[in-house]
Amino acid sequence: MGNFFKGLYRDRVSYLFILPFVVLFFVFTVLPVVISMGLSFTHFNMLEAPVFVGVDNYLRLFFNDPVFIQAIRNTLIFALIIGPVGYMLSLFVAWFINELRPKLRAVITLIFYAPSISGNVFLIWAVMFSGDSQGYINGFLLRNHFIESPIQFLYNPDYMMFVVILVLLWLSLGVGFLAFIAGLQGIDRSYYEASAVDGIQNRWQELWYVTLPLMKPMLMFGAVMNIAGTFSIGPQITALIPGFPSTDYAVHTIMHHLDDYGGMRFEMGYASAIATLLFAMMIGANYLVKNLIKKVGD
Repeated sequence: MGNFFKGLYRDRVSYLFILPFVVLFFVFTVLPVVISMGLSFTHFNMLEAPVFVGVDNYLRLFFNDPVFIQAIRNTLIFALIIGPVGYMLSLFVAWFINELRPKLRAVITLIFYAPSISGNVFLIWAVMFSGDSQGYINGFLLRNHFIESPIQFLYNPDYMMFVVILVLLWLSLGVGFLAFIAGLQGIDRSYYEASAVDGIQNRWQELWYVTLPLMKPMLMFGAVMNIAGTFSIGPQITALIPGFPSTDYAVHTIMHHLDDYGGMRFEMGYASAIATLLFAMMIGANYLVKNLIKKVGD
């Protein structure tokens, strides 16, 4: 303990520099999470004082709320498809772009990254999958006599999941993609020369035994951002699919359920239980991915 305080005093200037961030992070991130966990064991409507109800909210979620079970199912489908596929897509696109000339690399990077920050991307996809004959896809299918009447892509549960997955995969080239580009750019070429001397024979071996091990911090950062993005999917679907909730709750996610009870019904105790379970799922996914990334290059 004495050494701890000595180190704290020795590096006091450094700690003072990070103090504002630590305070803000604690007040606006750590504290709300802790409060939400506490509220999850209460009935709280924001007008009256919270009433302790034990685990009733959690029992209601799993045994008396079929919509929540559907939301978990949809969220896990998105996480298991968009998460790994989007992650690998970002990595391999970044690896491919890194091989291009610098000027061309900058242009291609912008082209791939732009959809993730564009506010009009959902409008474009909505026009493509419009349920009338003016929609690009329906118009093409009608003109070529593949169908006799327009398909309601954004209303029919048989198509909604596919459409959402397709659009979200397109949007998955975000911050993690830029991190991979930065990581690839930061690798010293001497490592590749040394690996060739040690017996690396092709680009795939070079990728697995040299590139990815040197990029582990960026791989972890990209994984964390990817997990946070896939488990918090909700606003993107709302922007794409007209109406709330979606038909037969076909693309209803945990975030939708949380917004429903927290932002519309103001059942804050129940909403806090939903948020706590979502937080636990994200922590578990991060732990699993962390252990997988440790094995890269083994």
